[in-house]
Amino acid sequence: MKKILSAILLTLVVSATVFAQEPPKREFRGAWLHIVGNQKIKDMSREEIQQWFTSTLDTLKDCGCNAIIFQVRPEADAFYESSLEPWTRFLTGEQGKAPDPYWDPLQFMIDESHARGMELHAWLNPYRVTTNDKEQLHPDHLYFRKPEIFKRYGKQLFFDPGEPEARDFVVKVIADIVTRYDVDAIHFDDYFYPYPVKYEEFHDDASFIKYGASQGFEYWQKNDWRRNNVELLIHQINDTIKAIKPWIRFGISPFGIHRNVSDDPKGSKTNGLSNYEQLFADVPGWADKGYIDYIVPQLYWKIGHAVADYEVLINWWNDSNFKGHLYIGQNIGSFNAPDLDNPEITQTERKMQLERDLPNVDGNVWWPGWTFNNPAREGDKFRLKDSLQTNYQKNIALIPAYTDLDSVEPAPVKSIKRSNGAIAWTVTPTDDVMQQPHFFVVYRFAAKEKIDIANSGKIVKITRDNSFKPEGKRDGKYKYVVTVVDKCWNESTASKAITW
Repeated sequence: MKKILSAILLTLVVSATVFAQEPPKREFRGAWLHIVGNQKIKDMSREEIQQWFTSTLDTLKDCGCNAIIFQVRPEADAFYESSLEPWTRFLTGEQGKAPDPYWDPLQFMIDESHARGMELHAWLNPYRVTTNDKEQLHPDHLYFRKPEIFKRYGKQLFFDPGEPEARDFVVKVIADIVTRYDVDAIHFDDYFYPYPVKYEEFHDDASFIKYGASQGFEYWQKNDWRRNNVELLIHQINDTIKAIKPWIRFGISPFGIHRNVSDDPKGSKTNGLSNYEQLFADVPGWADKGYIDYIVPQLYWKIGHAVADYEVLINWWNDSNFKGHLYIGQNIGSFNAPDLDNPEITQTERKMQLERDLPNVDGNVWWPGWTFNNPAREGDKFRLKDSLQTNYQKNIALIPAYTDLDSVEPAPVKSIKRSNGAIAWTVTPTDDVMQQPHFFVVYRFAAKEKIDIANSGKIVKITRDNSFKPEGKRDGKYKYVVTVVDKCWNESTASKAITW
């Protein structure tokens, strides 16, 4: 009995210690909002869709999230207005059919995300055209004008990554988005060359024969050639993005296993599908060459998984220390698995402890983000949403600064005063777009408290407005300061304090 009581006490102490950790001031807290396969949207009115979107954003904000990764190109189509590709069937039920009454979901989500102090990352799939062989493409689809740059594989249709015209078209689509929309990043997930279909080869021999030798590849180097094809696309996209708007980031969310140790002595001690070997994507290589700004490996497994152990993989990605930011793709459902040391609790604490303690991990992206908006089920002990709201993401967090793109601190607020029942401020205009305000951060302190903007618990709002209305009466109990955050999340010094 004493041993049992001691074990229980130790568990409670450890849990209390983890629970008491103050969330960091800077942490990427994203959520994927997918469109592909989302069949209910086509049966909803514009008002119903917009209400669902905004309620989801409100929930994610309440959970401490600061970035929305919103799918806008699921199948070589558009969840936004585009002259290059047809409207997606997931909006209206028919590819090429515009919404009626008209609206632009991407512009709507940019506006609504920014209004809540959150970023909007436009999530695209570069190569997928269909998900099954029953889909009807719109007559104006590029496939009917350029069928030679596409390949069928399994029951799906894909761009051929070996065709330069395919790469150029994808780059053109992204350039169009970056030029016309105020997105904060371009995001790809794990779909490059298609996932293997058993007993079937991806038939790109024609393009290999056509381009391989001239690009320096021998007949036995087809896999290297495929990896080079994807790298050419990634390099070209990044150059294009940065030439248009140098502050926009480019992020990749690969399959969680880069290479197994059986493939490469430097690989992870896992035994699953390899992003490098089977999907022909060398994501760490792109990071080290500066072609991407962040990596989000999808570590969707539980701790102790026989083939792909979450703890093994998060340590591998952390210890590899590739250039750029490292965020962890988190499968919400896997957090419900029993803790290996104490089956009475879930793996949430251990997973969050690893994410917070490992020095090269800068945050999380939650999959699927829509589920945070689902009502809690009676008797459900697994409440990740509650844990984020009350503990792990209870404080507002700034996104880690992208100092590789820009490390210059923006100018602070020029003037700040009380005005018409609010606190208002101005900034010094600048022609340097990298130093222009992206957001303002409002901090609140007790009247006699020392101002310390390193304390995330003092942030009360991230806003694009030049004013803030404090809650409660103006009785002198608090003082407020405001900082400026630029487009790469460098933060200015604090303004003078305003007592309220």
